Amino acid sequence: MSTTPDPRFEGLLDAAKAVQHHTVALRRQVHRHPEQGLDLPVTRAAVLSALADLPLKITTSDRTSAVVAVLEGGEPGPTVLLRGDMDALPLTEDTGLDYASEVDGTMHACGHDTHIAMLASAARLLSDRKAQLAGQVVFMFQPGEEGQHGARYMLEEGLLNAAGPKVEKALAIHITSTLRTGVITCRPGPIMASADTFHVTVTGRGGHGGMPHEAIDPIPPTAAMVGALQTMVARKVSVHEPAVVTIAHLIAGTTTNIIPETALLEGTIRTLSEATRTLVHKEIRQVCEHTAAAHGCAATVEIIPGYPVTVNDDQVGPHVLDLAAKTIGDDYTEPMLDPLMGAEDFSYVLQQVPGAMAFLGACPPEVDLTQAEANHSARVLFDDNAMPHGVALYTAFALDALR
Repeated sequence: MSTTPDPRFEGLLDAAKAVQHHTVALRRQVHRHPEQGLDLPVTRAAVLSALADLPLKITTSDRTSAVVAVLEGGEPGPTVLLRGDMDALPLTEDTGLDYASEVDGTMHACGHDTHIAMLASAARLLSDRKAQLAGQVVFMFQPGEEGQHGARYMLEEGLLNAAGPKVEKALAIHITSTLRTGVITCRPGPIMASADTFHVTVTGRGGHGGMPHEAIDPIPPTAAMVGALQTMVARKVSVHEPAVVTIAHLIAGTTTNIIPETALLEGTIRTLSEATRTLVHKEIRQVCEHTAAAHGCAATVEIIPGYPVTVNDDQVGPHVLDLAAKTIGDDYTEPMLDPLMGAEDFSYVLQQVPGAMAFLGACPPEVDLTQAEANHSARVLFDDNAMPHGVALYTAFALDALR
C-alpha cells in the first residue's frame, strides 16, 4: 500500500544526497581516527569543524568530549533532540578499506562514524530550514556509548534543558550491516535489552590434586552453576518475557595438580523488562549461593547494573516509520518485528523523553545479506549510500515535531 507523499518533506532526500559529500568526508575522517570511551578529542574537533559554519549554539563538556549544538527555529515552540554517538570499539580493523582505521586496536565497528556524519548533515539541512521551525533542535553528539554511560553524563549536565525549554521528543538512528541498505526499521515498546554483568567468586579450600578429600574444591560447584543458571532461566522466567544469561568467563587454578582456593565465573544478563531484570538478578544470587553451599563452598555474587531496557514510545515508534515512508518511500520502510538483545545507553534518554530508536540498514549491495559481517566485527562494512536516508529521516523528524 502506497504512502501519500507529504509536501513538508518533499525534496528532503534529494537535499540529503546533495550534502552527501559533506557526510562521506566527515564519516571517513572519523573512521580513520577512531577513539574509545568518554575522551574523544580528535573526534570532537572533527565535529566542531563540521558544524563551524552553521548557526548553532554549541556547548562542550569539561567531563567528557560531549558536544551539544542547539538550533533556534524561526518561531518559539517545543524542543526536539537528535542523537549521534561518537565512540569506537577495541578492535583491530580487517576490512581492507582505503580509509581504514589508522589507530592500532581501535575501530568504528559499530558504525558510530556514520552516526556522527548523518547527524552533522541533518544539522546542515535543518539550519537551511530554520525559518520553518517553531521551536528548537538539540543535536546530541555523545561519547562513551560502548559501556561508559555517556548519555547519562550528558543528562546529568543538563542536556534536556540545553535549549531552554525541556526536550519533548527524541530520536536516535543506529546503523546496521545486516539489513538491506537504506531500509529504516522501528517498533513501539522495548526495542533493545538491558545489559548487566555478574561476577561470582566461589571460595573453598585449596589443596593437593591427589587428595581432594582434604580440600574443598571450588571448581565442581562453579561448573554446576553454568548449567544451573540456564535451567533457572528456562524454569523461573516466563516464556513471554525474554531473558538471556551468558556466562562468558570462567577461570580457576594455576596448574594440573593443585586444587585452587577460589574460582571465578562472570557473564551478562539481558532482559526486556525491569520486572524480569529484577527477577533474574534475585535468582542468580540464589542459584550461585545455594549451589556453592551444597558443595561446602561460599559464593560472593556481585551484579553490576548496566544500561536499562531501551523502550520506544508507543506513539513515536510507529510514527518514525510513517515519517520514513513519507520521506524516503515505502520500499525502504519495514516494521521491526522483534527487539534486539543488544543494549543502548539512549535508553537513559528514553526513560525521560517520549522518543524512539530506529535502525538503518547499510549492507553493501554487493554483499549477500546472509553472509554480511555484523556490527562489532573487525570486517564489518557499512554502505555510504545508506546515509542520506538517515539524514533525511533526522530532518523530517525535527520538521514534523516543530511544524
